[in-house]
Amino acid sequence: MSELQGTELYFDCFSGIAGDMTLGALLDLGVPEAAVRAELERLPVRGYRLTRERVRRGALMGTKIQVLVDEHEHEHEHHEHEHEPHHQHDPRHSHGGHHPHTHYRDIRAMLEKHLGGDVLARALAIFERIAAVEARMHGVSVADVAFHEVGAIDSIVDIVGAAAALAWLRPSRMTSRRVPLGGGSVDTAHGRLPVPAPATLELLAGAEVEAGGDSELTTPTGAGILAASVSAYGVMPPLRVIGVGWGAGDREIADRPNLLRVVAGIRPEALPGATDEIAVVEANIDDMNPELCEPLLEALFGAGAVDAWFTPIVMKKSRPALTVAALCPPEVRDHVAAALLRESTTIGVRFSTRQRLVLPRRIVEVDTPWGKVPVKVAGEGDSANAAPEYEACRAVAATAGVPVKRVYLAALAAFFRR
Repeated sequence: MSELQGTELYFDCFSGIAGDMTLGALLDLGVPEAAVRAELERLPVRGYRLTRERVRRGALMGTKIQVLVDEHEHEHEHHEHEHEPHHQHDPRHSHGGHHPHTHYRDIRAMLEKHLGGDVLARALAIFERIAAVEARMHGVSVADVAFHEVGAIDSIVDIVGAAAALAWLRPSRMTSRRVPLGGGSVDTAHGRLPVPAPATLELLAGAEVEAGGDSELTTPTGAGILAASVSAYGVMPPLRVIGVGWGAGDREIADRPNLLRVVAGIRPEALPGATDEIAVVEANIDDMNPELCEPLLEALFGAGAVDAWFTPIVMKKSRPALTVAALCPPEVRDHVAAALLRESTTIGVRFSTRQRLVLPRRIVEVDTPWGKVPVKVAGEGDSANAAPEYEACRAVAATAGVPVKRVYLAALAAFFRR
């Protein structure tokens, strides 16, 4: 297994982020190009070539990814042209015919038919977030959202390629710096719109962002990748650096290198014998509709919690109630507290700090009769704990039409047969 697999990823998007920059950075980091191409070849998308080259941006070098369609260079969206929201069609992207799979229902059907496992789950997560935003903004159903931009061949390649690269890496966690959006305006079919594009800002709801400059830095595709993948935003966490990848945008920018840096590393608490501090954020609640519990947990994890739970309790006047608690790195404690205040009915939270010792962790990929499944392993030797990744099991089961429990048990058995 590669040393990169199972590490934590930090997206240092100091010049913004786009789909092609993400794929370039992950390949530059060390993801095998063959692993990405193998997944792309599953799709019924033809008439393009994926190229990769090392280019200079400012004083630094990075990997540039391009998709050449019908033997003509198909320009990517980032820092090269005036970008418009994904649901609009830019004639500068035309290739003599309409793009296939322009509606979300078509894209989803194509992906579900030809992809599987973690690659499918990650690709759908990105597309679904973009589709949901576009549907809400334009008053249509999610299935009817027209992806004239994202549905183009190059954007499908960017998103599925990024999903394949992340599935190969199987990161334990992904975080990002505060996201620079850019500034100025762009011309679209609906007239002149401000930067960031409306979809970009909607996709980054809850994230830390910053404006500035006179051009677009973060595109909707890049924002969709972050929204579907990243659990917290802020400064780089403590890491033992394993690798660094640089993905290049299309052009030079006056005030910074047009590059996305992705850092892979291991947190100190994941090293054998290491201890660290973990923050606890909690509150007692006796007046909340139980239907709000699920979105509350989702918000806590989205803010950076590494674990969260409810405990039944009895409060004053013998009222049945819940304690909601979350564990998180100290640097995101305030974000987790804000999510708890926002998504629940509590009027206050309390904090504490705990010491913990964490077993070393790694990811092992095993073969099952229905496909490959990653297994999370903690510890070594006979005392090791192993658990197949549930979401990957669910995606494999859905593709194969078998119960999730069969995939889970087959993956566990395959691990212990090693």
